[in-house]
Amino acid sequence: MSNASRRAKGAAKELGGRITRRVGQAVRSDRLQAEGRATELAGRDEKELAKASERVKGAIEETAGEIQRRAGRLLDDEEMEGKGLVRKATGRVRRKANE
Repeated sequence: MSNASRRAKGAAKELGGRITRRVGQAVRSDRLQAEGRATELAGRDEKELAKASERVKGAIEETAGEIQRRAGRLLDDEEMEGKGLVRKATGRVRRKANE
């Protein structure tokens, strides 16, 4: 399962929990409110875990890009250096998009 689908699944679970909690409030059921809140929090955790995973992947890609850039500079290889810059930027975007 991809991180995007995990994130969507978590968001759906969070929304379902919120709805259940509100129904519990409307019918004055402590049990439904508690179940809804638990589901809502579980969904939020799933969503945050997927985002954290993407941030880690972005940081790794950013670091690998920096290493590739420096190796290109050391070897006087402009193509390698350029690819490293692109890889680093891609990792930074991935990391920032999941903050």
